[in-house]
Amino acid sequence: MASFSSACRSLVRKLSRAPCSAQVQRSLLSTGISKEAVGYHVGGGPSYMRGTVFWEPGKPITIEEFHMPLPKAGEVLIRTKACGVCHSDLHVIKGELPFASPCVVGHEITGEVVEHGPNTDRGITRRFPIGTRVVGAFIMPCGSCHFCVKGQEDLCADFFAYNRAQGTLYDGKTRLFLRGNGKPVFMYSMGGLAEYCVVPANALAVLPDSLPYTESAILGCAVFTAYGAMRHAAELRAGDAVAVIGIGGVGSSCLQIARAFGASEIIAIDVQDEKLNNAKKLGATHTINAAKEDVIDKIKEITGGMGVDVAVEALGRPATFMQCANSVRDGGKAVMIGLAAAGSMGQVDINRLVRRQIKIIGSYGARARQDLPQVIKLAENGTFDLENAVSRKCTLEEAATAYEDLNRGQIVGRAVVEIM
Repeated sequence: MASFSSACRSLVRKLSRAPCSAQVQRSLLSTGISKEAVGYHVGGGPSYMRGTVFWEPGKPITIEEFHMPLPKAGEVLIRTKACGVCHSDLHVIKGELPFASPCVVGHEITGEVVEHGPNTDRGITRRFPIGTRVVGAFIMPCGSCHFCVKGQEDLCADFFAYNRAQGTLYDGKTRLFLRGNGKPVFMYSMGGLAEYCVVPANALAVLPDSLPYTESAILGCAVFTAYGAMRHAAELRAGDAVAVIGIGGVGSSCLQIARAFGASEIIAIDVQDEKLNNAKKLGATHTINAAKEDVIDKIKEITGGMGVDVAVEALGRPATFMQCANSVRDGGKAVMIGLAAAGSMGQVDINRLVRRQIKIIGSYGARARQDLPQVIKLAENGTFDLENAVSRKCTLEEAATAYEDLNRGQIVGRAVVEIM
């Protein structure tokens, strides 16, 4: 027994210094040797990667080394090219949304396919062969739960039960392990702020060669969320009047989607003139500085006293929740897409809600397999302006600073981290 254990340790040491094929690595796993101990190499490349780690609220984000993540059946290993900096990550970093830690945040990515999980369906490997350029959606549908079967992938039961509740993929396990001690690190969506990430194939769509990696990263969350809000929740029609409250990455994307769908008046509301000036480039026909003007009165003035057909709240604050609900016309739709600190409550006038048929609708995202390809087409044909939507590019080493600036309101549109 001692000689067998010694031989195993010797083999592991050799594997950690030399390329190891996925087939050999998997056979070793079957003997009980953990993947943390086996030097899993991708295509003869490195057996480890770098990624950002959020440890706990109030503690700095750091860059750590990880064992190369290993995809399982139906999953794809992506060499990450770019990852957007989103307010949803910031809510986790500030402790406003409960999430497993330590974790790797980052959930809107572009990248290149470098490996398929074992026993992955041939339809997936044909659709995403090695080398394919891809965009990843932050809602990663399992494809087989009650909601996915009904076509409501944005309500995927496994996504919420495993990823959002536990920080894992759908076998209840993370794919991320620290190189130094082998300890697990959890995943916010795919854990995109790392050099490689594992993504369920159902969350991927092909990125055309005509679109850049960096700017296209926002397609998987900021634009994806805006599309879901306008297409499914609001059911926006040509000629509708629209108000968007909060002109950050998602809010500014809502302006562009509203323009693409033929909205007549598009009203941007924020407290920063710089964001409002940028909103005019992205489709806003009117702007309101909420720090200087009464939002509801001004919207009524712009719409001839009626209110808008659709109002979108993209901040996640009780005060703007109420503004959103009160800015729609009779029979209008107030669509809430901004996440708030856990336990936050929004107020609404019950009698007006009932008598005037006000519709208040929550919308978290869109449907990856149906909607992400459509979102990509909007960017490919120039309907969605990616270049003006991204206001800052930074390196992996600068990611922590980008979140600090986002928290201070110093990022006008969307910041994107360029990784490889």
